[in-house]
Parts: sequence; C-alpha cells; structure tokens
Amino acid sequence: MTPTAGARPKIARRPVHGVLLLDKDAGASSNTALQRAKRLYRAEKAGHTGTLDPLASGLLPLCFGAATKFAQASLDADKRYLATLRLGVTTTTGDLEGEVVRTVADPAVDRAALQAACDRFVGAIEQVPPMHSALKRDGKPLYEYARAGMKVERAPRRVLIHSIRVVDGSGDIWTIDVSCSKGTYIRTLGEEIGAALGCGAHLAALRRSASGALDLRAAARFAELDDLDESELDARLLPPDALVAALPRIDLAEDDAGRFLAGVRRRLSLADAPAVRVYGPEAGAFLGTGHVAAGELIATRLLSPAEVGDLVVAKRRRLSVSESLSA
Repeated sequence: MTPTAGARPKIARRPVHGVLLLDKDAGASSNTALQRAKRLYRAEKAGHTGTLDPLASGLLPLCFGAATKFAQASLDADKRYLATLRLGVTTTTGDLEGEVVRTVADPAVDRAALQAACDRFVGAIEQVPPMHSALKRDGKPLYEYARAGMKVERAPRRVLIHSIRVVDGSGDIWTIDVSCSKGTYIRTLGEEIGAALGCGAHLAALRRSASGALDLRAAARFAELDDLDESELDARLLPPDALVAALPRIDLAEDDAGRFLAGVRRRLSLADAPAVRVYGPEAGAFLGTGHVAAGELIATRLLSPAEVGDLVVAKRRRLSVSESLSA
C-alpha cells in the first residue's frame, strides 16, 4: 500500500524502560510532552505521573516501559513549586489566562505581611477544586463545564501544606516556594493568600521543582534532548525503581527470586512491611514491589521476565561503558 502523501512515517518502536525527568516548557500540555518524548525515544509504551498544568513549567517525570507500572508512587508523592503571584488583581480562572474581575491599585504589601499571610495556610487545609481544572465530573473535566459557562458543585478536598516561604519580589509581584501534598491546587492557594491580604491575587507563573525525591535540577528540556542520539538519550533515563527508591529493599536468592517473579508467596524471616522493593541476584535486577504480612512476602506489582532481562542487559551495558571511560 502506498503511503498517503504528507502522512507522518511510521516509527519503528523499541522496548525502553526507565524514567525521564523532563523540564516541561510552559504552554505545552503534559500529554503533548509525553507524545513528543515517546516519539523521540521510539518507546513502545509511555505514561506520565500526573498532569502538570499547561501554564506551568518544570518537573514532569515521564515513564517508559516497565516504569509505567510504578508511576502511581510519583503521583502520590509530595510536590514542590515556585509560584509567582500578582497581588491586587483577581481573575476568573485564578491565573493570568482569565478575565480580570477585580483590581486593587498599588497593594501595600511587604515581605513580612505576605509571609504572615502564607503562614496561615501551613498545615492541613480544605480546598474547593477550581472550575478551570482537569478534575472530572460525570466523565468530563471541570474546565469543559467552565468553558460552557456552567458551574457545578465541588466537594472540598483536604490537602497538606508542609511549608510556604517567600522567596523574593516587590510591589505587586512576589514568588513563593510551596511544599505540599498531592492534589493541592496552587492557583487556589494563591487566590486564598490574596484574599487573606485583602487585595486579591492570581497566579502569574508556576514552576514545579520537585516530585517526591525527584528533583528538577536533574531534569532536561527538549532543547537539550533533541540533539542526542539514542544511546545518549537512554543514558538520561533513571531506572524504573527510582520511583520507589524510598521503600525498604529486599534482596532474594535465585530460587526465591524466581518464585516471587511468578507471583508465588514466600515465607521468609522478614518483619511486616506495607510496601517493599524487591531485587534478584542477577546484576541486582529489580523485580517489582510487594508487601510483607505474617512473615510472607507477597507480590504487588511485578516486572515481566522480558522486562527484567532488558533491565539486566541495560545495566550491564552502562557498567561496561562506565568501566571503559574510567580505564
């Protein structure tokens, strides 16, 4: 069959396993970034660890292959953001894309007053999800209702704000550093801080700097990645177990590793644990996650034998390259 004129040539996909720490540019959706990375790596399977608003830039962990099985760990992790607030201007969306509904000329706010207002929101708070969000109601994101001029009831959600620190700023533009639990709406937090100050505020810019233990400083932008060949691209990937690195580690002998990988429970001399990461003897291969109950190791999420084999080969290749460079 002759290819349709102008059609994009079909990409020869390959098995890729790992986590790419992407520094997403503002203006791009998380799915657009994911599809671009998937094409760049020619990956058979890819997914992200929760959306980052198109307005926002910063850390977006992207998972390939076996790593997609453990994406929930990053989705559930605490987050950290640098949020730039414009004081004195309230918008319909809580950010700079909305229509201005209230303006306060020359809001008289200094650093101390702003920090004091921020401190009021540290701890467990309840937030009503904004209408301009991707949260779904009856299978449809809230922003679609908002664009149609509709407003629907939203139940408050409890989130945890670990800290808010005023970084810098002056006049009506200030940047704050927010450490928070998953599910926190920073634009809503910005509006609430503005309301506490009495002048209103909206989110002028947002940059995610961390997701759990994953840090923006190790991330790369597409402008850097586009010039790399596949071996260099692969070298930028973290292994799949980077997503569960905070869990206690269990190393198994060959027989026990084979049974665990087959989903067979094993009675071992281990203390109970709600979640563990499990490794086999061959090149310290990551096998998956599990939990320990009543002395039994029980599988939760397993890699396939083919995925384990791919990871062992990739690890040996990296070690070989590292040894040749140090020789």
